[in-house]
Amino acid sequence: MAQQDYYELLGVEKGANEEELKKAYRKKAVQYHPDKNPGNKEAEEMFKKVSEAYEVLKDPDKRAAYDRYGHAAFQQAGGASARGPGGAGGGFHDPRDIFNDIFGGGGGGGIFDEMFGGGGGGRDGGRDGSDLRYDLEISLEEAAKGLEKEITFRKAVTCERCNGNGAEPGSKKVTCPTCKGHGQVRRSGGIITFTQTCPTCGGSGQKIEKACTACRGEGRTAKTTKLNVRIPAGVETGSRLRSSGNGEAGMAGGQPGDLYIVLTVRDHELFERHGNDLFCEIPIKFTLATLGGALEVPTLFGKASLKIPAGTQSGTTFRLKGKGMPGLRGGAGDQLVRVQVEVPQSLTSEQRKILEEYARVSGDADEPMSKSFFDKAKKFF
Repeated sequence: MAQQDYYELLGVEKGANEEELKKAYRKKAVQYHPDKNPGNKEAEEMFKKVSEAYEVLKDPDKRAAYDRYGHAAFQQAGGASARGPGGAGGGFHDPRDIFNDIFGGGGGGGIFDEMFGGGGGGRDGGRDGSDLRYDLEISLEEAAKGLEKEITFRKAVTCERCNGNGAEPGSKKVTCPTCKGHGQVRRSGGIITFTQTCPTCGGSGQKIEKACTACRGEGRTAKTTKLNVRIPAGVETGSRLRSSGNGEAGMAGGQPGDLYIVLTVRDHELFERHGNDLFCEIPIKFTLATLGGALEVPTLFGKASLKIPAGTQSGTTFRLKGKGMPGLRGGAGDQLVRVQVEVPQSLTSEQRKILEEYARVSGDADEPMSKSFFDKAKKFF
């Protein structure tokens, strides 16, 4: 089923600023809030949708990706919803936090979690790990042929000392003094009173007696990670590759985030890319242009033979079928070759004598302009 446009969901124009987005979301969130629509599944679903739309459009990076690719920007190859590209060193906020952020809940929980369950996706109050972004620059040749590349980056991983639970080995967990073991506390948000995930224990109802000395109770430590990634042929600047589960580790049982590799293809000294077509300009001798013949021209995949008809004019463009960039979904573009006829800048006495004879025999010495141009321009003389 086609997903509704995020701008339409919020009722704003595509160029809406941050304040306009926030105002529109407030209005929609109150309109569809489950407290105002008890038992109304359609309103509950719309509340989720407008929150998802605001989550994407309020973030400049995610909004730019959505404007360019639409909903496909946040889908993996199989069509399942992905969490989208995170910023450098960070990622998406949990969509369930949006209502609380807008209406002053904060703390990573609240009425949204009470209505729809969870506090970030993990068990026992756990939080999912952040998505990460890695910027990778490759050459045009690498983009044309595809490659495997090892990348190195730092990320938060599960602490080995405490196995991610944040407690020093041998210590135990005690009842959280803030929520008395309930995992939630009540909070007033103006006209609405709602429960939210306990900020002290994260919803687990328990507090660590002694924090792990390696991770200081977080359950994660920073580590340099190496990963082999496969880059398919045909990628271009701005292409994003998703590596599932290779983002930051979750906390207290939360799921790991994803890694997004954002590609930049370097400019080439010879070829210029236009979609899947490649363009290059090649100088040829005036004798070849005049008499015709064949020459070998470079492509990204080796040499190719190009036939030059007799009388070829400078600026003529030839097409080499299938010698351009491969398409991500199959097929390939073409290579366009524009020839520029070189005029010799110096001549030997023998060459000059031969050309002067040619000019005399052909009449060029008396009529240096082409006849077609002279007929159009003679009224100016």
